[in-house]
Amino acid sequence: MSTVTVLTQKPVRTYQAYQRPLWRRVLLTREMAIIALLAIVVASALMWVPNFDSPLTVTYLIREIAPILLIALPMTLIIVTEEIDLSVGSVVGLSSVVTGLLVQAGFPLPIAGVLAVITGMVAGVINGALVTFVGLPSLAVTIGTLALFRGIAVGLLGTTAISEFPEFWTDLARDNITGTPIPVIILPFIVLAIVFSVLLHFTPFGRSLYAIGLNKEAAAFSGINVAMTKFWLFVMSGSVAGFAGVYFTLLYNNARGDNATGMELQVIAAVLLGGVSIFGGRGAMHGVIAGVFLIGTLASALRLASVTSDIINVITGVLLILSVVSASLLAWVRTKRVSAIGRKKGRSGTEGDSA
Repeated sequence: MSTVTVLTQKPVRTYQAYQRPLWRRVLLTREMAIIALLAIVVASALMWVPNFDSPLTVTYLIREIAPILLIALPMTLIIVTEEIDLSVGSVVGLSSVVTGLLVQAGFPLPIAGVLAVITGMVAGVINGALVTFVGLPSLAVTIGTLALFRGIAVGLLGTTAISEFPEFWTDLARDNITGTPIPVIILPFIVLAIVFSVLLHFTPFGRSLYAIGLNKEAAAFSGINVAMTKFWLFVMSGSVAGFAGVYFTLLYNNARGDNATGMELQVIAAVLLGGVSIFGGRGAMHGVIAGVFLIGTLASALRLASVTSDIINVITGVLLILSVVSASLLAWVRTKRVSAIGRKKGRSGTEGDSA
């Protein structure tokens, strides 16, 4: 091959993932593996766990995981950018307390709910400002605000609980869609899931999130406003956590400062199990939703089989560790394979030039 030919040829740029057939790109993914595992767990529980096929099981399962489903949507976007929000459980608790105190003071429930969501939004603004404008690590910031927001919630209400809410709204939080065992809360979740899925997968904003997660410096040089993008993600997270807090309060007819303690760990576990990389730049919304349902279904089946909560937590932890380890292992194998292909092409090119 002559030097002139080499210089006049345009380099061909390809993405490694798109060199595979379409069916492999769709089916051979971590997200589809989680969906397949969910199907296996459901099928196994239907065969071997007593009462798992009861409509009440479906109702209680969706009610229990609904706050996690809601919060996992914005959390997915945050982790895709290589950040994290550990304060969401405390925001749910604070929103619950605000809802209870306002209703107790005579505010109509809709107004109390809106103000509780605004409280969550303000919490998100605080997190976002400290992370993006002050430049502090999100892990450190949200560990601090986890304690701060929880302390405010407990300080406002003390050890007491508020359990007098309008019956119409508590019934609505517990009601099912007519003729089905599916709770009404699934409807706002579906709306939010569509919004966040479109935002992540089908908009320039979503593509910018992946770019930030892969390399924030390169993303900034390409014209993406990294700071403002991350800031709005934390605002979204706080707002959705505030809404989840209102639902949590009405579902259990109980506003307490310690509501939703530990929920942030359940949310993050589900997001990571659903295929989102803790190192950013990778993840899909359908995998996250499947991850939440997998953890919830597994816990529900094990409880019906009289397994203790401690064992359930151990199993969930093992699943999460295996998920993270497998992701790192697959990334290492993929890197080695790409390097080997590059070396092979390099040797072929050298031999071609010599000829």
